[in-house]
Amino acid sequence: MKLNDKKVQSLIKAGQPGRYTDGEGLVLTINKAGGAYWQWRTTGPTGKETTVSYGTYPLVGLAEARNKHRDAKRMKLNGENPVVARQQAKALALVKANNTWGEAANEWLEVMASKWSASHLKTVMTRIDHYLGPLKARPLTEITSPEVLGLLRKIEARGAIETTKRVRIIAGQVFQFAEALGKVDRNPTATLTKVLKTPQESHHSAITDPERLGHLIRAIRSYTGSEVVRKALQIQALTFQRPGEVRGMKWDELDLKTGMWTIPAARMKSTLAKKASGEPHLVPLSTQAVAILRDLHHVTGHRELVFPGQRGEGRCISENAVRVALRTLGFSNDDHTPHGFRATARTLLAEVMDWRAEIIEAQLAHSVRDANGRAYNRTTWIEKRTKMMQDWADYLDTLVAVQNGVQFDTRKAA
Repeated sequence: MKLNDKKVQSLIKAGQPGRYTDGEGLVLTINKAGGAYWQWRTTGPTGKETTVSYGTYPLVGLAEARNKHRDAKRMKLNGENPVVARQQAKALALVKANNTWGEAANEWLEVMASKWSASHLKTVMTRIDHYLGPLKARPLTEITSPEVLGLLRKIEARGAIETTKRVRIIAGQVFQFAEALGKVDRNPTATLTKVLKTPQESHHSAITDPERLGHLIRAIRSYTGSEVVRKALQIQALTFQRPGEVRGMKWDELDLKTGMWTIPAARMKSTLAKKASGEPHLVPLSTQAVAILRDLHHVTGHRELVFPGQRGEGRCISENAVRVALRTLGFSNDDHTPHGFRATARTLLAEVMDWRAEIIEAQLAHSVRDANGRAYNRTTWIEKRTKMMQDWADYLDTLVAVQNGVQFDTRKAA
């Protein structure tokens, strides 16, 4: 007689050990401890008796046990071994559990850690945790394009289009890494660019009009906020190096007697390999820059950093502190940014002061190569660069001194 739910519950309650058939080979086995198991005793391909298990009651109810039994019988009819198939399914489930997006991401980060700076690695890890966390426990092979798109849409909805793009790239790079290892055969992020908004190409705002630049330099010199921030802005304008390199300037990098700032390769924007073994970048200091730094030495000379922040030893002023100072002076991010001093100098040195492009680019620490494609070394054109930096500082003084449209000859022979 076939079993029913009421009878199964009665048998379990009675706790009577035995084997109770449901027909067609499906049996409910109850042991002495009261455990109940759904089983089917059959013969394997070699004729040896084997037991196919479908799970324990009540985790697997009567209806589910019958369905599993029906599938197992169909498999045997088709020449398959239900026991082997079940073992393979378990193995596949285990592989899926260990083959998650999170595991692939961790492996990818381990590889990239040898190629990236610590700060960039931290940024990527933060983005993964903050934006792609729901993917971590998901099997790689089960993640779909709509699933990733849903996470990206949340970022996009905040108007953070550039962040959306960067997070999409991270997700895609993890899938590409997993694909290269044979863990997945498709990248569900590959087509998402077609349905996501494209960030507008943005440039660091920069003032390139001489008259407006004169107003900016005058405003910086009259800034009544932090003296450290004011002088950082002045040095930024005079040296036009990257904002992070200026803010992180250290006293032991400076030779104020010879007027030279030597930025270690480790602090330059470059690959991790070049940071470790590359040459330092030389920045000739004008007499104006040296005077500003000598004056500041009385304030921060006892510290390691030239422009220390207020959050504790070892931390320089933040980028935001410099941006806020510019906004306080009436120059918004759409008018001019700290990084904009680089574009300002590049434009005016070339277009107004007739300095050669390769000399300007070398001073900007951009890669400059000779006619044979070989990169110039750090001392290339150092004499001309020294003169150019002094000319630039004098030019800024001239702009500040200009009154009522009086023009000065700012052209210098390069």
